[in-house]
Amino acid sequence: MQTTLKNPIIRVALVEDDANFQNDLIHAMHSAPDMSLVKVVGTRALALHMLDELIADVLLVDLGLPDGSGIDVIAAAHRQWPDCNIMVSTAFGDETHVMRSVEAGATGYLLKDSAPDNMIFEIRSLFAGGSPISPLIARQVLTRFHQAAAPARLADKTPALLSAREQVVLEHLTKGYSTPEIAQQLGVSRHTIRTYVRRIYEKLEVNSKTEAIYEARYQRLLAK
Repeated sequence: MQTTLKNPIIRVALVEDDANFQNDLIHAMHSAPDMSLVKVVGTRALALHMLDELIADVLLVDLGLPDGSGIDVIAAAHRQWPDCNIMVSTAFGDETHVMRSVEAGATGYLLKDSAPDNMIFEIRSLFAGGSPISPLIARQVLTRFHQAAAPARLADKTPALLSAREQVVLEHLTKGYSTPEIAQQLGVSRHTIRTYVRRIYEKLEVNSKTEAIYEARYQRLLAK
């Protein structure tokens, strides 16, 4: 006889002091058959005490709590509940809060512009091993990563040596000019401009205008 395996119930704990947002999430989770809301608290102190009382599969944490920062809760939960998936749900979208939350142990970060039904979807995604992140937050994280990687990347690579004419052509490409337009402005043939562009690509080790501009900025060959 074949046995049908049921999906596991996701135990969710919520740290949230906004009554309206709290009620919306509670209502949405009560409508989800695969979720069990095991605890709801609205302060940092109660959240830290909760960690000693029970355990959850997913912890949703607001950062702006009335008696302190939710980041303290994230750090404590990361230590005491190592298998728990921690997701920030907050109105704070600045880089400092984002990076401190991630460093403390959060694996998801959503701004409070998400609808309750979407939050349910993201909780499932987090529990399944995903890392739900609001688009604005994802852009900040990627920007921070590129900024951190750029110095090391530059240290390992010798900047390309472009001729004065190649530099001028590259700057025109950056401004969005086409090959015919550059040729007209510089008073040379289109073939000559295409030759310059090919040399620029070779020196920067790229295959397109977008890549050339990106690489040139990394090598600081172009003004920001």
